[in-house]
Order: sequence, then C-alpha cells, then structure tokens
Amino acid sequence: MFLGINGSEFIVLGLLAVVLLGPEKLPEYAAKLAQLVRRLRELAEGAKGDLQDQLGDEFGDVNWRQFDPRQYDPRRIVREALQEPFDMVTSSVRGEPAAAGPADETTHHPPAPTSYDPARATPWDVDAT
Repeated sequence: MFLGINGSEFIVLGLLAVVLLGPEKLPEYAAKLAQLVRRLRELAEGAKGDLQDQLGDEFGDVNWRQFDPRQYDPRRIVREALQEPFDMVTSSVRGEPAAAGPADETTHHPPAPTSYDPARATPWDVDAT
C-alpha cells in the first residue's frame, strides 16, 4: 500500500482507531483526514502548475524519475565513492593504465609501493601526528 504498511497492518490500525476514538468521533476524524488528503493533493497540483508555468515547454523534457529519492541507495553511493580511488591505485600498482580522466599535470601521484624492505626506514610525517 503506502508507507510500507501492508493490508493486515492497515486493518489493525483501523481497528485500533475504532477502539481509541470510539464510534462517535471516528466519522469526524475520518472527514478531517479526507480534507487533509484533498488539501495536500491541491497543494501538489498547484506546485506542479507553478513549475509548469515557470518552465514552459521544458516541463515535458524533465526526467522526473531522477528526482525520486527512493531510487537512491546510500550504500551504493558510498561503495562507488570508496571504490573509485581504490581502482586507480590498484591499476597503477599492477602497471595498468589509470582510468581515463582529465589530464592535470599539477597533480602529484606518489610512486607505487614496491616490495617490503626491512632495511629501509619507515616514512614519518611530523605534521600528521
């Protein structure tokens, strides 16, 4: 249905409303709920009309699905954001060409790590500690 409520939960909520509100007040609250839903629909249609007036012919060209918040998966977004730099580093370690991107000569990429050498001193950054 809506808001993640299935049919049996909706029936339980309806019975709970009957018990809590009683048969005297239930029709009054049901009418108020219906008015609220109508008002929200009017507001949505008004906003849609205002947007259509402001955009003009471009209103039909807008892909409304891209603005649907239900399509965004925060886990996927974070995974992709964390995976991108890792792919660039691992490809440079393997000697593969880096992913195609804008060529920027000012960026400095450290050399790929070589095998472990116990005789070599461990790098130390005074500012980082």
